[in-house]
Parts: sequence; structure tokens; C-alpha cells
Amino acid sequence: MRIITRSTLIEYYEKHQEVKNALEEWYSKTKQAEWKCFADIKNTFISADSVGNQHYVFNIKGNDFRLVAVIKMQIKTVYIRFVGTHAEYDKIDAKTI
Repeated sequence: MRIITRSTLIEYYEKHQEVKNALEEWYSKTKQAEWKCFADIKNTFISADSVGNQHYVFNIKGNDFRLVAVIKMQIKTVYIRFVGTHAEYDKIDAKTI
């Protein structure tokens, strides 16, 4: 998969070193993936959830963090929309993601 805005991951883990390895692992697995449907995502990340409108939520580092991405299966592209803790997620307007 092609991942757009890897810099979002880097910017986040530069401020929160405790999640660096987990985000890099997510990035590596996602980059190597060839997802065609949600079942393929679940095979890679068992805790992933589809929340509609091509948006997917990934639990990172034992569910301490979450990553929200828009995944366009047809063009094999992942757009990272949010990375943060559950508390940080709760503070944002979900419509902006």
C-alpha cells in the first residue's frame, strides 16, 4: 500500500517516543500489505475497525493510541488522518477526520 503523510507518524512519535516502535511497525506492515477488502486489513491488524466512509481505526501499542486512516483499496492508498491517544481523539471533531 502507498501511505500518504508518513510525516504525521514521525511528528507524533518525535513528541511521544513511547509509541515510535509501534507506529513504525504499523507503517512497515501497511506498506507491505496489498489489501483488497476489510477482511485483508483484519488479517494484518486484528483490532482494526471499519467506521464507515472508507475510514478505519487501528489500535496502536496495546490500545494506548489510535490511528485513523482513509483507505482507498482500488488505488492501494492509505491516508493517515489522525494519530494520538484516545483522550486526544475525544477532543477533536470527528467530522474533520
